[in-house]
This record gives sequence, structure tokens and C-alpha cells, in this order.
Amino acid sequence: MGLLTILKKLREKEKEMRVLMLGLDNAGKTTILKRITGEPIASIEPTLGFNIKTLDHNGFTLNVWDIGGQKSIRSYWRNYFEQTDALVWVVDSADRRRLEDCRAELHALLLEERLAGASLLVFANKQDLPGALSCEEIQQVLQLDEIKTHHWSIVPCSAVTGDVDAADEFNVNLLKGMDWIVGDVASRIYLVD
Repeated sequence: MGLLTILKKLREKEKEMRVLMLGLDNAGKTTILKRITGEPIASIEPTLGFNIKTLDHNGFTLNVWDIGGQKSIRSYWRNYFEQTDALVWVVDSADRRRLEDCRAELHALLLEERLAGASLLVFANKQDLPGALSCEEIQQVLQLDEIKTHHWSIVPCSAVTGDVDAADEFNVNLLKGMDWIVGDVASRIYLVD
């Protein structure tokens, strides 16, 4: 039995995943996290440090680290990279003037050795706002098709409209995005019978 198989079997018992939620400030990371965990979103302050939420999803325990995205604290992101299974990159789809900055930050992250192999989910957030770019446009601007080092998916959403349990397409997509993360990470890390 190889070392990788032994490590996979050890991880199988844990059934835990570490998810890092990053993006530029005001992209909606905390709102998405609160929406997924069913917390009220009426008053959300900018995250100056980090929030950690643990949630159960499809039989796995997800430890989600929501890290502030202000330019002054992005250099500290690397302190959270260790043992990350999935990266959720949140994009403000209506903030056209910062999309180039968003692309540059994302591609710099993907070069980080400690994030090698992590699944990448891009939430194209704020789809409810006028002038929001579509998923296809965000995919093009962020040059996602050039990413060969990570499995990735892009999902349109709006963290503000409706409830996660509602039939609202963008909120259902929050859960679909989490489903994708769990499925992709599980297929890479856990033994599948």
C-alpha cells in the first residue's frame, strides 16, 4: 500500500475539508458565507481579519476561512494557505474597474505552492446588480481557461437576494457551488468505493 493511499485512508476518517474564501474587498465573501450558514445578513461590516465557520455539507465537515480582502491585508493571506483543499474566489461582477486587479490577485494566488492542487470555485457574485458581467464575461476577464494547475468552476450568484432555501436561481447556485467543491475535493482526496 502506497503512502498516498495511507494518507487518503487517514483523511477518509476525518471527512473534513479546509476551504479558503478570498477575493477583493467588498466582493461579498462574508455575505455568501453567512447566507450559506443561514445567518442574517442585515448588517455586515468589512472583514478586517477573518471569520471561520464550520458547516456540514453532503456528509463532509467544511471549515471555511473567510479572509478580509482589503489591499493592506492581502499580504497576510499566505498565513492561511496551509492544508487548503479548496479556494473560493469571490468576484464582484458589477465592479468593472477592479476586474483586472481581481485577475492579477487570483493568478498570483494560483502560483502559491501551498495552494497547489486546491480546487478553485469562482463565485461571480452580485449578479442582481445592473451592469453585472455574465459568468462567461468574468471567465474571460479572469482568464480561467488558461488555468491548467487547478480544477475550477465558475458559478453565478447573488448573496443578497432571497434565501438559500428559496427557488431563486442565484441562491440555489450558492449551494450548487458548495456541492461542486465537496465533489471535486472528495474525488481527489478521499477513497471512493
